[in-house]
Amino acid sequence: MISKGQQVIQQWYKQKNWHQFPFQQEMEAAYLSDYSGLLNAPTGSGKTFALFLPFLAAFINKHPDTYTTQKNNGLLMLWITPLRALTNDIRKAMQETCDEIGLPWRIATRTGDTSTAEKQALKKKLPEVLLTTPESLHLMLAQKDYPKMFNSLQVVVIDEWHELLGTKRGVQVELGLSRLKNLKVVQDIIATITESSLPFGEGWGGVRIWGISATIGNLEQAAEVLLGNDFPPERIKMVRANLDKKLEIKSIIPDNVENYSWAGHIGLKLLPQVMEIVARSKTTLIFTNTRSQSEIWYHAILDNYPEYAGIMAMHHGSLDNELRNWVEQALHAEALKVVVCTSSLDLGVDFRPVDTVVQVGSPKGVARFMQRAGRSGHHPGAISRAYFVPTHSLELLEGAALKEAIKKGIFESRDPMLLTMDVLIQYMVTLAVSDGFRADELFKEVKNTYAFADITRNEFGQLLDFITSGGKTLAQYDEFLKVEVEDGLYKVNSRRVAMRHRLSIGTITSELSIRVKWLSGGSLGTIEESFVSKLKPGNTFWFAGRSLEFIRVKEMTAYVKKSNSTKGLIPSWNGGRMPLSSQLSAVFRDKLDEVAHGIEKDEEVIALKPLFNLQQQLSHLPQSHEFLIESFKSREGHHLLFYPFEGRLVHEGMASLLAFRISKIKTASFSIAMNDYGFELLTDEDVPIEQVLEDASFFSIDNLLDDIQHSLNANEMARRRFRDIAHIGGLVFTGYPGQQVKNKHLQASTSLLFEVFTEYEPDNLLVRQAYNEALAFQLEEFRLRAALQRIATQTIILKEIERPTPFAFPIMVDSLGREKLTTETMEERIAKMARRYGAEGVAEPDDKRKSRKPGITRKKGF
Repeated sequence: MISKGQQVIQQWYKQKNWHQFPFQQEMEAAYLSDYSGLLNAPTGSGKTFALFLPFLAAFINKHPDTYTTQKNNGLLMLWITPLRALTNDIRKAMQETCDEIGLPWRIATRTGDTSTAEKQALKKKLPEVLLTTPESLHLMLAQKDYPKMFNSLQVVVIDEWHELLGTKRGVQVELGLSRLKNLKVVQDIIATITESSLPFGEGWGGVRIWGISATIGNLEQAAEVLLGNDFPPERIKMVRANLDKKLEIKSIIPDNVENYSWAGHIGLKLLPQVMEIVARSKTTLIFTNTRSQSEIWYHAILDNYPEYAGIMAMHHGSLDNELRNWVEQALHAEALKVVVCTSSLDLGVDFRPVDTVVQVGSPKGVARFMQRAGRSGHHPGAISRAYFVPTHSLELLEGAALKEAIKKGIFESRDPMLLTMDVLIQYMVTLAVSDGFRADELFKEVKNTYAFADITRNEFGQLLDFITSGGKTLAQYDEFLKVEVEDGLYKVNSRRVAMRHRLSIGTITSELSIRVKWLSGGSLGTIEESFVSKLKPGNTFWFAGRSLEFIRVKEMTAYVKKSNSTKGLIPSWNGGRMPLSSQLSAVFRDKLDEVAHGIEKDEEVIALKPLFNLQQQLSHLPQSHEFLIESFKSREGHHLLFYPFEGRLVHEGMASLLAFRISKIKTASFSIAMNDYGFELLTDEDVPIEQVLEDASFFSIDNLLDDIQHSLNANEMARRRFRDIAHIGGLVFTGYPGQQVKNKHLQASTSLLFEVFTEYEPDNLLVRQAYNEALAFQLEEFRLRAALQRIATQTIILKEIERPTPFAFPIMVDSLGREKLTTETMEERIAKMARRYGAEGVAEPDDKRKSRKPGITRKKGF
């Protein structure tokens, strides 16, 4: 017999003329049986309703006769999302559902965009459902008497958990959940003593925890991380949608695939083909990998297809929130034909009019491409259509690899972050700012999270010492003595410390941003200080799809006015290029093996046949059991090119490592360049490469960490990581709103702290973390180790070549950055290089690029 709540939900489905999927029924049964766990469902499958409706059913079961009049219930559901943009859509859908069912509830949001007045209203009267972000959850934990807010809490849902897992924001969620679980345990013990029964939501801790995740390679581990080490395994469920989501993927193949291609040189040349797709579609999202790229594409469409003015828009994270909201509302209202966007529209916003997605450049990961493709046909039963636009010839093979990986269900894992002491320090001060904490209780609580399962009592003691007395090194500086201890209670008593801490809560760090405003009023968004510092009054730049004339900077705001110039600078944002994921690189190597064996089943491979034929003619096409090295001499010196096909970050580390090992045989100085497919070592003198390869230790993992330390400036890499760690851990204060500290001053402060710790406190936990992060994230040391082990088992193919091959040419284009001074454009330098090496078939530069005026530019050396 079904319950009253289930009857109400079934009736609602009938009224909507919707069908309840089997996974939604399974989710309902699991929730009503008091399980916690992870819901794995693709985007557009109805996953929000899969969790929200069982929650409503449980409440109705508790109040079968009075649910339509039951008001002021307190906060019952906390819904955490990684993006503020997601909260608006979800809130509307939830509120509409409650209204239709007859629940007199209020659904509200609390994010960084919520006004102070709205936040005060929330404190006075809590809604039944609150949608928030990890940062806002911690801000709630930093309020006095915060446990009262969660007295009635029944369930916490973490939406898009796969996006948070493996980040410091994910660790924030783990810590926040550990506190909420602990609060509910205490409350329910009291309830048991006073009422002899648990409240609604009965079961372990009285609070359910559910995550919603797209498909990733480690779903079981994702559930473990979410629920923590102390969650009873018999109360955990994994619900999988197993829906056959229809996905159509097609690569846009250039009419002429050049044999010599370099990163980014195709891209806009395929604009006519892209706009044909846009014209055939109802609404199209054009995804780019960077904000700069989105500005470039928007500008190009506006220049070449002015008829789209008014029915196209742009969306990325640096645009003003009001502009982004307008774009999202216009998409809902079917008022836009095309939107150029970045990852800001990756996640679960439901834009039903969107029927086509275009991906410009390789997304470098299978899961990321699936997420973006799912933006089209974003409702159950609809077909998702995605087009892949290569930015250079070899990216076509990445397109074929993407299709193969999706077909075989190969997805990236999201490895959880461990022992992020900077996040824990911030969390400890957060609790001290509110009601305080007791050390033994907090240690036990933190130890039960996945992230800090291995923390020792000694390490925890060092952190306590750090927040109370500045640790071994900073005890003489009052600004680091934040927390006081009174009768065993760790508490912040200084209002100034509390205010500065609340302003600094969060783990998202970026370069200092400058707000861009019209001289006449109105905000456009933010750009980085480093870009603005290079502008002079009267300079023109493109931002938010507009041509702007720079007027002046005042109080962290850049004032601009409209410009009629069609040319101008385009802002760049720090963040770097995304490296090829390990899963996609493995499938890429499989595709290359098929090419080497003459298998031509993919349209992309057929299109690339002339390029591969030339590669075979000049050198070799490596099979899966082979590792290719190319060697040739030019007036620049001796070129060695290696092709692991493992991604840019791995190649950066491997290039430095192998250069160091060569130098132990023959002293030499190397210049390094790399891309996602391989890397180049260039030296002035001949390298006895045959002798080097005879040494069995050349590709060995023996003494790997020591060799990495010697081959790279590990100190500088750790110093760069320490900047963010110091920010998150509260060692530096970035400033009050509108009065931010300049980026160069912050860098100087963190560098000084790093040097002081390194010299006087070498065992400092934050310094140790900086070195660990440099290895794990800048060098991908785990992948580097695995790649070396793979290469050690392969047959080495050494080819002496006379001129650069199609594989070598794009790496050598990257190497142009070694030139210190030039008055030539990049395209002119590439053409000169092609002529020098006799590389016939190299692509001509775009006319627009030719028209740029040459100027003296300084390039960083490698």
